[in-house]
Amino acid sequence: MKYTRVPTELIHAPYFNRALTINGLSVVESCTHIQGTKGSMFLEEHLLLYVSQGQNNITHGKDIYPVRQNEMLLVRKNALLQYDKSVNLEQNSTYSSVLFFLKDEFIQDFIRIANIKDVSSNEPAKIAAKPVGERMKRFFESVVPYFGEPDNVDEGLLRIKMLELLYDVAATDKNLLQQLLQMKKPVKSELAEIIEENFTNPITIEQLAYLSGRSLASFKRDFNNMYNMSPSEWIRVKRLNKAKDALENTDLSVLDVCYMVGFENPSHFSRIFKEYFGYAPSTVRQADVSKKAE
Repeated sequence: MKYTRVPTELIHAPYFNRALTINGLSVVESCTHIQGTKGSMFLEEHLLLYVSQGQNNITHGKDIYPVRQNEMLLVRKNALLQYDKSVNLEQNSTYSSVLFFLKDEFIQDFIRIANIKDVSSNEPAKIAAKPVGERMKRFFESVVPYFGEPDNVDEGLLRIKMLELLYDVAATDKNLLQQLLQMKKPVKSELAEIIEENFTNPITIEQLAYLSGRSLASFKRDFNNMYNMSPSEWIRVKRLNKAKDALENTDLSVLDVCYMVGFENPSHFSRIFKEYFGYAPSTVRQADVSKKAE
């Protein structure tokens, strides 16, 4: 499955969503759809999602978070998410949302400026959609007009608006404040669970290390102790075996299988598949077609 890397890819082809940027530190993105859409995305920065119309079901790992109209969801960076945007066809409505992407440096600046003491718990703050009160609703509404003239929006003003956003988030809910405080320090997760959930996703070893709450060196050391091989080698073998199983037991094309198991280059996939199994993936598909024709 291919992922959209956000916010980087959202403001370029084929999406071309309207965006506001602050010295590259954070991006605010507005998107509107007249019908439901599904997809997957990899968060390069922390995300605060506000849904103004429709509903967006966000899947993170094994959990699903329905974000309904006038609700918001805060998710830390380096997360792999599936989204399912829906609209009310009976009311002829649209799906509209505003996405705020926050870098670590910006959150740290806010914590310093607001003089917030770090009293966060060692237990990870729970992710949950939160209803938006009148105060925050008015804030979100005040940002939308800026998308119509991004070149005329002063960066200083936009920075103040983003700080206002974090002040409002911190005042809305203690759990949201805990999430903000914990965003600057990854919470250590079970390594086996992280790797099993994400080995088919096109992400780097560095990103897997972050997801597990470890430094790159600690991740590689712990991984080698558990599996007796490097993360890269384990992922490659796991993907190839999953690809072989899919080619033998489904009608998916070689290209679809390539992307499904996490490879991004079909030629590279075919080459290493042949090196590992001794025959090309197309051979499996051709043999399957011939067998069905008999």
